[in-house]
Parts: sequence; structure tokens; C-alpha cells
Amino acid sequence: MNTYIILFIGIAILSYIVQANLQNKFKKYSKMPLGNGMTGRDVAIKMLHDNGIYDVTVTSTPGTLTDHYNPTNKTVNLSEGVYLSSSVAAAAVAAHECGHAIQHATAYAPLKMRSALVPFVSFASSWMTWILLIGIITVQSFPQILLGGIVLFASTTLFSFITLPVEIDASRRALTWLDSAGVTNISNHSEASSALRSAAYTYVVAALSSLATLIYYILIYTRSRD
Repeated sequence: MNTYIILFIGIAILSYIVQANLQNKFKKYSKMPLGNGMTGRDVAIKMLHDNGIYDVTVTSTPGTLTDHYNPTNKTVNLSEGVYLSSSVAAAAVAAHECGHAIQHATAYAPLKMRSALVPFVSFASSWMTWILLIGIITVQSFPQILLGGIVLFASTTLFSFITLPVEIDASRRALTWLDSAGVTNISNHSEASSALRSAAYTYVVAALSSLATLIYYILIYTRSRD
């Protein structure tokens, strides 16, 4: 158990470092002009159209780093700091979210798998904390409750790992297009790559953290059976 605690603390520290690095890079690259004057909205629309996608709407959404693609209503939602910004960071984020729209349009398998899990993961996220808490308290008398919580948590962990190839592929599509379309050039393409790579690291750390927590609950369950 002591080894696990050290591992968990290590992951927590790593998560903080990765998040801080992401914030710093986006703050830095948000001040770096794109050069061609294209805003995040312009980049998103061009990338969609260049890939033959005309039924996806690009909208502005409140908040910072709240950018996302919604496959339900086919919208690329860009945060306020990206939508109207003409910066390397804005271009990278907008292109990344459009990468998800392209995945959706081409039926990218990992995205389909992740989307299929969303209803169950949403249900699991709503109940697993309470079930795990009750399960830990009553593990000696009713171990089945904790086991049920573990199953729910395992689904969220699986979701985290399926998310990895989805996010990495979206960034790959974004960087390839940014370069081929001439949106970025030799002077700023590496910065766009760096920004998206930092964002990807947050998903890696989140998946590892979820796995470590899952192992912790499994250890509690198995030791209660000894």
C-alpha cells in the first residue's frame, strides 16, 4: 500500500506539472501572431471545407480551454480566446477540434467506440463515487457493493484510455493540415506542435491516474477477501 501511495503522489505531482506547462504554453502561444490574420473561426471553417465537410457549424463557447467538438449537433465549439484570436495557439486548438469532426465524418473507429461508451460512462460517473464509498464502508459485510463500484470505475478508466488515440489522432490530423494548407509555416509550426503535444500529455496523465485509482479500489476489495 505504501508503494501505491508513493505512485499516486507521483502521478498527482506529474498532473500538476503537465497542467501548468499546458497553461503556460497556451498563454505564450496565444500572444504569437499567426501571420496570415486568420482567426480560430477562420481556421476551423477552412479546415472543415478543405476536407469536404459543410454540415458542421463553428460556434463560440464561454470559458477558457473549453473547446470541443459535439458530434450530436455537429458543432465545433471554440472558446472565446480561440474563436476570434489570430494566434498560433488558436489555430492549433481550432484545427484539433476540426480533427474530431473529420474523425466523425470518416467513422474513425476509436471515436465510434468512445461515443458508444458515453451513455454508460455518464451513468457510471453519476453513481460510482457513492457506490464506492458505501462499498468501502460495508466491504466486510457486502463486498458485492464495492465490486459493483469497481466495475463502474473501470468503465471510466477504459474511457480514458480509448480517449488517448482519439486525441492523438486529432492532433496529427490538425498538424498535417496546418502545414499542408500553409496556415502555419517554418517559423511557427513547431510551436503549434508543442501546444498540441502538451495538451495530449494531460490525457495521458489522466488515464494513468484513473488506472492507479482503479488498482487502489481493487486492492481494497481483494484484501477484504483474505
